[in-house]
This record gives sequence, C-alpha cells and structure tokens, in this order.
Amino acid sequence: MPVNNELPSQELITTGMTFDELNLSNPLLKALDDLGYKTPTTIQEKIFSVIMSGRDVIGIAQTGTGKTFAYLLPCLRQWKYAKDRVPQILIIVPTRELVKQVEEEVKKLSTYMTLEVVGVYGGVNMKPQTLQVENGLDVLVATPGRLLDLALNGSLKLKSIKKLVIDEVDEMLNLGFRTQLKNILDMLPPQRQNLMFSATMTDDVELLINEYFKGPVTVEAAPTGTPLDNIDQRVYHVPNFYTKVNMLAYLLEHHEEMNRVLVFVATKQLADQLFDEIEPGFEGKVGVIHSNKSQNHRFNTVDQFQQGNYRFIIATDVIARGIDIADVSHVINFDTPEVPEAYMHRIGRTGRADKTGISITFVTDKEKENLAQIEALMNYEVPVLELPGDLAISTVLTDDEMPKVKMKEVLIQLPRRGEGNPAFHEKLAKNKKVNVKIRHADKMMQKYGKPKTRGQKKK
Repeated sequence: MPVNNELPSQELITTGMTFDELNLSNPLLKALDDLGYKTPTTIQEKIFSVIMSGRDVIGIAQTGTGKTFAYLLPCLRQWKYAKDRVPQILIIVPTRELVKQVEEEVKKLSTYMTLEVVGVYGGVNMKPQTLQVENGLDVLVATPGRLLDLALNGSLKLKSIKKLVIDEVDEMLNLGFRTQLKNILDMLPPQRQNLMFSATMTDDVELLINEYFKGPVTVEAAPTGTPLDNIDQRVYHVPNFYTKVNMLAYLLEHHEEMNRVLVFVATKQLADQLFDEIEPGFEGKVGVIHSNKSQNHRFNTVDQFQQGNYRFIIATDVIARGIDIADVSHVINFDTPEVPEAYMHRIGRTGRADKTGISITFVTDKEKENLAQIEALMNYEVPVLELPGDLAISTVLTDDEMPKVKMKEVLIQLPRRGEGNPAFHEKLAKNKKVNVKIRHADKMMQKYGKPKTRGQKKK
C-alpha cells in the first residue's frame, strides 16, 4: 500500500455475462450499445429475471453498482405504448438531483422508443411541471412532496400505475417523507408491482415492506454494509480542522491524478468555511454544494464538475445519495460521518460502473468512535496511513475545537410568594417603631417610678 507518493489508477473490471444474453428488446440493446455498455453489473444481472416475473422485489446493493439501470431495464422492457398518456411507471426518489439523474437515464435508454418521461420536484414553480404532466407522459420520476401536490390538485392521474419504484427508500424515511410516502402508496391502484432499492436495510424500511408489499423477493448483490471490492479505502489521523485543510491541499497539490474529487463535510456551515479556506489556492477549480444553495447553483455546480471545469467540489450528504457523477477519481471524507451507512453512500460515489476508486477519510480523536462504528458495519478495518513528513500541522483551533471549561452550576431557590423569608427574624419590642403619643406624666412615671411635677410656675 503506497503511503503518500502514489495512488492506484482506475481500471475497468469486466464480468462474463453480456446484455445480449438478457431478454432485452432491440431498442434497449441498441441504446445500451450507443452508450458503450456491454456487460451488466451484478445487481443488474441478478434482478432482471425476478422483476420480469412480476413479483414484488427488494433490491439491496451498494451505491454505485448500477441500481438505476437494474430497475429501468426490466421496467422499460415490459412497458407497452398506450394512447391514454398517463404514467404507467412511477419512480419515487428522495432528492431533486436524483430526479434529474434518473430522468436522464430513462431518456438515454428510451432513445429508440416512443416514450415520454417527466421529472418533478419541489423548490421550483409548479406551473411548468403541471403543464408537462397534463400534456401526457409514460414514466414519472418524482420527489414525494411534489408528487402529492400534483396528485391532490388533480393534474396527475395515478390510476394506470403498473410499476412503482422507490429508490433510496432508507434516505427517504430519514428525510421525513414517511407520511407522504404512505399517502402516495394508499392512492395507487392495488394491482401493481412494487420495487424497492437501497444500499442499506433498516427496521423502518422493513415495516414499510411488511405493510405494503406482497411476498417480496429480496435480491442482494452484497450484504448490507459490505465495502465495494473496487474501492481502495484509507484513513489519515489528523489533529484538527486547519490541519485537515492543509492535508486536503497537500493531497491535491502532490497528486495530479486526483482530477475529479468529491469532498464531503458534516454541515452546510462547514462546507462554506472549507470553501473560503481552500478556494484561494485553487481559484476557479472548486465548487460548493449544499441544501442552502439555490437549485440552479446546485445543478450548475454538478455540471461544471461533470465537464471537468471543477477539479473538486465540497458537499454535504445532499449529493451522497444517488447522484451519478461519472468517473469520480476520489472521495475524501473531510469529516468522519456519525452514521455508518452515510459513509457507505459517500464512498459509493467513486468506483462506479465496475471501475476502481479511492476513498480517503480524515479522522480526529473525537471521530475515532465514528470510524469504529463504520468498520464494525463493514466488518473491515480501514488501513491507516502516516501523515506526510512535510505537512504543516496547525495549532490553531476552531471555536468548536476549543476546550470547554465546565463550571459547577449553583441553583438558587427563590421563596414562594406569600411566604416569609427565613433569613430574617422578628424585631425586639423595643426596636419596633409604633406611632403612639406618650404623655409627659407617663414618661416621668416610667423614668422615676412616681409622678413628678414640673413645679409651680414662678410669679
């Protein structure tokens, strides 16, 4: 294993079977040939005949193994033209970016078919999408929220759905789409085929399957959490944020083969902070993408990255799911994710389509427990490499990294209303001030013990 000087190059990994051996139609075979695809991936090969049988299917495979084509090929193979242009195939995905990707994949495969595909998602004006749906379509790709909007306002008819595909369902549930998803499932015709795809299987996903699927067949390309064999993983132990920045810059400066790199960070604020720190050294070669960025900015950033104008982009997990960015050479986990499954989706951005890829993870002392959980999920210990000898180790800490001084909290209990304060005592009688007028004779009696006159007045 190279320490710092050389990173392995990408190589194409082939399998024995070809697409010609699957029961595909000529239009699909011709489209695949135009795209240069000859060999199906493991999940594509294993699941094709099962979907063709009409059974409900659960597909489990790591991100980057070709899940999209795995469900599109059999669905499009069984699709039949109908004069009533209402959707027959419904594909539900968690993010806008994934809508655009799947829509493009359908268009590529249906080049030689008379088929109309429409993608709809939230965050943009609904009127143009409403017109597209009302003009007729065969395949609909949608996020749950916008799908419900169109169905409830009467623009979208779901009566003819024959195949339902839910892609990245675990992420959909994590994003809070549980209610919307159940509402959609209740609106669909009961006679349909259900297909569900994900890289991980959780308890919540199993509950959904038990409620809505009928005797599903599970097709697993690899056990959940199994690391891809064609992704070379490695770890660097780095002390703090600014040393991580230096390490990222060091790798990019010393490795020209790192030409298309995804850098994942934990939060939107951290993404912007890292961009501000590193952009001056790579002006015009770096982009940043997260959920606070506008939709146009997000699409443009991905396009610039695809075209090679950006050498690397900094991103939160918003694009870790489902976005098929071709030929990503490296994935760098600037932060070690707290959720082990998120790590699997991040590194799945590289090593796609049976190519090899490289993932690098920066780990601080606080993140060691996160790494341990990831390794437990994969049942694999990621090799640790030494930091370069000439790397600048920063001693500057961010506010989050500064040691916190813990002070004992003293609670003061205030007296209840109407209660006397026990800190005070009753005054002595002699100290009480009472507005009582005392006669002079009484004062004399009290002082001398007998009445005392002032004497007779002088004449």
